[in-house]
Amino acid sequence: QVQLVESGGGSVQAGGSLTLNCRNDGRIYGTKAMGWYRQAPGKQRELVAVITTRGETTYADSVKGRFTIFMNARNKVYLQMNSLKPEDTALYYCYTEADRTYWGPGTQVTVSS
Repeated sequence: QVQLVESGGGSVQAGGSLTLNCRNDGRIYGTKAMGWYRQAPGKQRELVAVITTRGETTYADSVKGRFTIFMNARNKVYLQMNSLKPEDTALYYCYTEADRTYWGPGTQVTVSS
């Protein structure tokens, strides 16, 4: 079974930074894009950022100018998060678009005021 492995979550104070990392285990072929969603308690899952294999990026309005997504090879994606706010607190899920969408188990980000 294909796996996505996430790391880099944690707790930080407002204004701080974190970098999320995600890699797939190399058994996904035909990757089109990789990215991150997040889900806060009581809220719907929302797109944070996505990058295609051509380098095209899309960001949620709420993170533009603070978060940067980049891809290294076709099986690793990173999310650099700066100027974190308490409202960024959520479970962050990595995903890969290929023949279908693959999801990681999620990594928790907690930002305290």
